[in-house]
Amino acid sequence: MTFQELEPKISAIIADTKTDRDEKLLAVCQLLNENVEYYNWVGFYFANHEAKTLHLGPYVGAETDHTVIPFGKGICGQVAESNANFVVPDVKAQDNYIACSLTVKSEIVVPLFVNGVNIGQIDIDSHVIDPFTAADERFLEFVNQEVAKLF
Repeated sequence: MTFQELEPKISAIIADTKTDRDEKLLAVCQLLNENVEYYNWVGFYFANHEAKTLHLGPYVGAETDHTVIPFGKGICGQVAESNANFVVPDVKAQDNYIACSLTVKSEIVVPLFVNGVNIGQIDIDSHVIDPFTAADERFLEFVNQEVAKLF
């Protein structure tokens, strides 16, 4: 399914009045995981700005020990500080990478803004080296714009 075909499905999940926020976030993760071949782990992390930590929210994929990540640590922690998308074509080439699994080859993290504040991010791991393009970034920015409506 193309990103253009997925966009209205994302909007429909967010607009659903019968499910709560975490159920919607999980449904978004499931939709992306099932419909984008190289999205092998899809999840949300949310910021605690006082503690300067990220906390794992709904996700789909292999279990992770990384339920709390300090700002600045790993790709997710760097995005919490930079407020910018971070695409890692090959995780082995990254010094500040937190290894989740030997199967993860690349990662993309896109910050989630609500009223101009970075409240978290969507994090996607792939078992393929260098699959992410500018189209992935634009699509995930769209996903996060929709998700922001839940906050």
